[in-house]
Amino acid sequence: MVELATTRPRGGETSPARRTAECGAGCVAVALIAVLCFRLQLSFPTPTLLCLVVLVVVSLRGSFLSSAVVSIVASGFLDYYFVPPLFSFNVGDPQDIVAVVAFLATSLVITRLVSQVRHLMDERLRLSEAYLSEAQQLSHTGSLGWNLKSGASTWSDETFNILGYDRHTSPSLARVLDRVHPADRSLLQDVMARANVDGSDWALEFRLLLPGNAIRHVHVVARAGRDTAGRLDFIGAMMDVSMRKQAEESLRAAQANLAQVSRLTTVGVLTGSIAHEVNQPLAAVVTNANACLRWLDHAPPNVDEVRDAIRRIVRDGTRGAEVIARMRGLLQKGTTARRPLNVNEVVLETLALADTNLRGVEVRTELARELSPAVVDRVLLQQVLLNLITNALDAMKPATDRPHLLHLRTAADPDAGILVSVRDTGVGVAAQDMERLFETFYTTKAGGLGMGLSICRSIIQSHGGRLWAESGGETGTVFHFTLPPGAGVSA
Repeated sequence: MVELATTRPRGGETSPARRTAECGAGCVAVALIAVLCFRLQLSFPTPTLLCLVVLVVVSLRGSFLSSAVVSIVASGFLDYYFVPPLFSFNVGDPQDIVAVVAFLATSLVITRLVSQVRHLMDERLRLSEAYLSEAQQLSHTGSLGWNLKSGASTWSDETFNILGYDRHTSPSLARVLDRVHPADRSLLQDVMARANVDGSDWALEFRLLLPGNAIRHVHVVARAGRDTAGRLDFIGAMMDVSMRKQAEESLRAAQANLAQVSRLTTVGVLTGSIAHEVNQPLAAVVTNANACLRWLDHAPPNVDEVRDAIRRIVRDGTRGAEVIARMRGLLQKGTTARRPLNVNEVVLETLALADTNLRGVEVRTELARELSPAVVDRVLLQQVLLNLITNALDAMKPATDRPHLLHLRTAADPDAGILVSVRDTGVGVAAQDMERLFETFYTTKAGGLGMGLSICRSIIQSHGGRLWAESGGETGTVFHFTLPPGAGVSA
């Protein structure tokens, strides 16, 4: 089974009892080697080599002090059994003294080197475990593993934190299940049961119910494997995703609020659009109604003029209803009645509709001959032209030092198709405000809604064209829009 970082003692942190046991085991081992080699009548180098092997093993597992004690004991046994005079710690030949001292020095050097290497490995292991523990704390991810046959289970420190257990608690799969929310426990058990049978990897997100009824969301990913005995075990990662869940809930709530605001905004825009666009036909209705009353006050009443005024009232009322229907279709992406039309005819019709507002204004038209038809909605195109004409008239009212000239022009553009221009001799617009004119709710009029030009651009764009403004030179402003021949969706 793969070993995980747990709360076990770190490398090098050996207890006195463990050091004593390792030292005793080493001493017993060298004693047995000396006695066995003596009985087999082996020469001095053989037990020396075997003793060095024991010293390396002791150095890898124990402390330097334990290894040094075993080295001294091994030197004594070698002297006692293999250096004349035998069965005595005295050394008669100086060469034998050199051999024993060389063994002792070599064993101590090897012991020291091995201990340093082991210490360095332990330090690296501690550092690696510290990094792993810190990374798990930062990412709120713990590691865990369990063996199906033996029931052994291991947890990392962060797993203890996520499950809400004390470090002294013995890890087990049953304790994990105890922390699972009752509503999710059967689901987890089913997934684990299938994985135990199939030996397959699995992943699941579920809730934990901690002491104090605190709810914690976790995501567990487990990978199946086999231990050295071939038994099935699992190693996995448990990630605390509670903050992500809270963020998702907050996002859903924000999206719901945003959708509500969007609906309210759409209603507001629709209301403002209809109010803005219906204002013109309503104003025409009021004007014609007042004219009708004046003709009725004549003695005798001028019935023909009254009849004409009433016809105009009916016409403007019908146009107002059509504006409402078209604007609702435009803002709600509905289909509109588009058919091939002569744009010049629509320009002249719109001038006739605006006739009552053109007093004191010189109107010039420059309409291109043999202009290709455009597939457009007549009412919406009239609304665009009426907006541009009305804006031009409003811009010319403060300009009392110059003639009021309204110039309408159509032309065939080789790139754009059909070009329509509305020019005035009004006060003009600052260069930095040219593009802002088309922003919703932006207006340069004291009582304006800031909806007209934004709606006009939407209408032209829905027909596949473009609407923009530019300076008229010394005076006024020019508004241009294009309509591709056959633009839009045919009826």
